[in-house]
Amino acid sequence: MTKLFSSAIESIGQTPLVALDRLTAGYDGRILAKLEFFNPGFSKKDRAALMVIEEAEKSGLLSSGQTVVELTSGNMGTGLAIVCAVKGYPFVAVISRGNSTERAKMMSALGAEVKLVDQLPGSTAGHVSGGDLALVDEVTRRIVLERNAFRADQFLHLGNPLAHYRHTGPELWGQSGGTVTHFCDFVGSGGTYAGVTRFLKEQDPSIGCYLVEPAGAAALGGADVSQPDHPIQGGGYSMPSLSFLQSIPVDGYLSVTGHQARDKARLLARKEGIFGGYSSGANVAAALSLLEGPAKGGTIAIAICDSGLKYLSTDLWSNVDF
Repeated sequence: MTKLFSSAIESIGQTPLVALDRLTAGYDGRILAKLEFFNPGFSKKDRAALMVIEEAEKSGLLSSGQTVVELTSGNMGTGLAIVCAVKGYPFVAVISRGNSTERAKMMSALGAEVKLVDQLPGSTAGHVSGGDLALVDEVTRRIVLERNAFRADQFLHLGNPLAHYRHTGPELWGQSGGTVTHFCDFVGSGGTYAGVTRFLKEQDPSIGCYLVEPAGAAALGGADVSQPDHPIQGGGYSMPSLSFLQSIPVDGYLSVTGHQARDKARLLARKEGIFGGYSSGANVAAALSLLEGPAKGGTIAIAICDSGLKYLSTDLWSNVDF
């Protein structure tokens, strides 16, 4: 880290990998956590944002000064706000009001034009469902047409999984000394899982890779959707299929409740001094369950997807008094 960067986007990636040995005391095996909140936008989505924009520039889909638009739960939008600020593109972030206010405020502070979309009638703030996401997608499509904009579609643009295939996966493998035996990831767009799994399977096909979904909304795993409005923001949108996963192997499906994600995110902070968000807690909970089962004695890699600072207004940290 002695290099002088010419912009914030050059600092994206090469995040630390930390062994959660305090949290796993008493378990047979280890969990290695990639601290993605060390990226400038405090999340793993900075990687995808940069790759999507760079690939669009190379292909000619994005021209100088053109507006960039994307729907987001906040993390992809923050990454795009940073990349677009540095590269000089106007950026419009479209986000459901159900997501934490910190995310919208951060994107606005970074120069994004933020469009807030009301949730479905009867929805709970902080619990964004697939139906809420559909409303955000409708507004996003309209703005793209109105402004002749480039849509940085994180669910379809191959720059998303490519970022994790070229960078996150190799970093995990190199930093762990090639000791990873399992990988699990809470799924939003599926980009991280697809890119990292593809890379890890090329190193060793026996590495077990698992998709993590919210309990009650585990559509990818084939379960009935009974709780689409779960509290784990940034994923679990009850989509039965995702384009990035169509040719990617899945060794198993894991489900985590909102309570489990909250509990493990809080435990991660108290035991390891790592301040992550909801999906980070979900990944920890899933990894611990693997250590009790098929990954017993192994080494599991996970991502700490974003910072707990993005959830201070939510029930994730409602137990914190001062």
